[in-house]
Amino acid sequence: MSSLINKVLFTRAGFGLTAIRIVVGIIFAAHGAQKLFGMFGGYGIAGTAQYMESLGLAPGHLMAILAGGTEFFGGLALIIGLLTRPAALGLTFLSLVAIFSVHIHNGLFMANNGYEFALALLGGSIAVLIEGAGKLSLDRAITD
Repeated sequence: MSSLINKVLFTRAGFGLTAIRIVVGIIFAAHGAQKLFGMFGGYGIAGTAQYMESLGLAPGHLMAILAGGTEFFGGLALIIGLLTRPAALGLTFLSLVAIFSVHIHNGLFMANNGYEFALALLGGSIAVLIEGAGKLSLDRAITD
């Protein structure tokens, strides 16, 4: 197997990171489904695009597709443990954008729409980015 592919897929992490990866993946996939498909009380692409535009993230339609797609497909990648590092990189960037464009001015706590929740997801994404997918993952199955 090529050295680059092996570096991307390799994991030395155990079952603990597997649990973090799956839980964070479920949360991101659900948020992406809200943005893309209007599921779970979400507003779909049109509503998300309007919101993105109101934040100054233009063009709103493209930003809604990029954010929703990164959350949904990145979340699915984390859940199944396939290409987790590239997915975690995208989710890390997305979390940073959410923190600094939406939440930072509201303080830490979620009760005030602060960055507490996004920061927790950022931490989970960074952990997966650094450590890899963990023991129960397709990435590990491919590299073994």
